Amino acid sequence: MDHFQYRNGELYAEDVALSRLAAEIGTPFFCYSTATLERHYQVFADAVSGLDASICYAVKANSNVAVIATLARLGAGADVVSGGEMKRALIAGVTPNRIVFSGVGKTREELAEALKAGVTRINVESEPELEILSEVAASLGIAAEISIRINPDVDAKTHEKITTGKSENKFGIDLAVARDVYARAATMPGLEVCGVAVHIGSQLTDLAPYREAYVRTAAFVEGLRQDGHDIRHVDLGGGLGIRYDDEEVPSPAEYGAMVTETVSHLNCPVTFEPGRVIAGNAGVLVSRVLFVKEGLAKNFCIVDAAMNDLIRPTLYNAYHEIVPVIEAPKGHADINMDIVGPICESGDYIAKDRMMAPVDADDLLAVRTAGAYAAVMASTYNTRPLAPEVLVNGNTFEVIRRRFTVDDMIDLETIPDWLSSDPPLRAGGTG
Repeated sequence: MDHFQYRNGELYAEDVALSRLAAEIGTPFFCYSTATLERHYQVFADAVSGLDASICYAVKANSNVAVIATLARLGAGADVVSGGEMKRALIAGVTPNRIVFSGVGKTREELAEALKAGVTRINVESEPELEILSEVAASLGIAAEISIRINPDVDAKTHEKITTGKSENKFGIDLAVARDVYARAATMPGLEVCGVAVHIGSQLTDLAPYREAYVRTAAFVEGLRQDGHDIRHVDLGGGLGIRYDDEEVPSPAEYGAMVTETVSHLNCPVTFEPGRVIAGNAGVLVSRVLFVKEGLAKNFCIVDAAMNDLIRPTLYNAYHEIVPVIEAPKGHADINMDIVGPICESGDYIAKDRMMAPVDADDLLAVRTAGAYAAVMASTYNTRPLAPEVLVNGNTFEVIRRRFTVDDMIDLETIPDWLSSDPPLRAGGTG
């Protein structure tokens, strides 16, 4: 359930009409619903309430500080994968002891910043990282509470670009050698080996891969305890899928029941890192139709949003429902069209061969399920400014990321002194 609903033929975000936001802010823009964020967090929290659970929101899904702050005030921690995400979480009010630092490529500087800030929960993903973290922590006189992320070699049965738990993926340490890595880690200064972490992918729509991975993880934890390791914490990652189209997805309650069956006998706290399942359906991308181009092969609806705003359709062949902000009249006949942006790439599309109500220039369209992996993955390709983000709360709203301007982008660049004078003419011509 989300809080983007039609009222008298017009699409609202909670109690704010999207057409009003478009008039005041301009298009394209992202709009997030506080009520939806809160509801989705609470549904997930209720699903794992029978466990000693910590919920650390996966900041990479939507890293706007206002979104993080909304969840932090409900009790969420943060799962971060960079120094920048860590800084966002701290600014948003997440306490350092509720931040988990994950990721395969942490730098010395990032690890030092995290430890100095009081973020000591580190999910280590490789032996070289163990060595670096040990050196950094020991030099600071700090004990890093580490979990080693294991790779259980489980096929998550999701898109190949978002599966993370197979042996050919870059994430984690292979289960076959992980026991030896734990033995080595236990002897290294600056490290307190106390947990095991696992995460097998994103947008999972089947609980079977989870079950397989968690059973293997539980058995691994039991083996480590037999080896004498004080494993008192398990991080089960995130990745629970949501409905974009007609997918059959497990509910958080079903997921929670499966987790209880597979790991509760370990009798230790469990961390979850949900992202998409909380933020995905809490956002829409609103775009304006520039014009409709009728081609010989197909029709094109050209809008002012583009792949730089929402890259998921191009990158993942992802589906997003697209609806008119003003409902189409009853009895209309849908037409087949591609919804495309202005970028100079054939890959710049939001939907292909989509049956849609007829549209005209200046109409507003809302791209649903754009709260996760949307604005956070945006770019400035074709020198297109980043779209603003808006957070609605009941009948109020605030711009939580202003619209960039072309001047903002160019101000980050410099023409070297040797190019600042007029260029010399080339021999034999003027060009």
